[in-house]
Amino acid sequence: MAHVRNMDRQDRRMDARDRLIVALYAQLRAERETRETLEWAIRNGAISQEVLEAIAADPVPVVTSEDIASLEKIIALDGRRKPNRN
Repeated sequence: MAHVRNMDRQDRRMDARDRLIVALYAQLRAERETRETLEWAIRNGAISQEVLEAIAADPVPVVTSEDIASLEKIIALDGRRKPNRN
């Protein structure tokens, strides 16, 4: 798959986009595991009504302002690396 970005072959470090993809994957996986655990706890009566109300009242934002700033920085840096095609 030539179109897939690989790690830099010289020093085996990931570029910023690769790190972002890995971080987003880890976040998605953690959220799925949390949801599965919560579902299990609800089915088995391990969570009180008060705890469920607290969870529902205080949702975690999907995207934070720090996430947006990081993405904007990555996009700006990536835009500078692209060669001009005139």
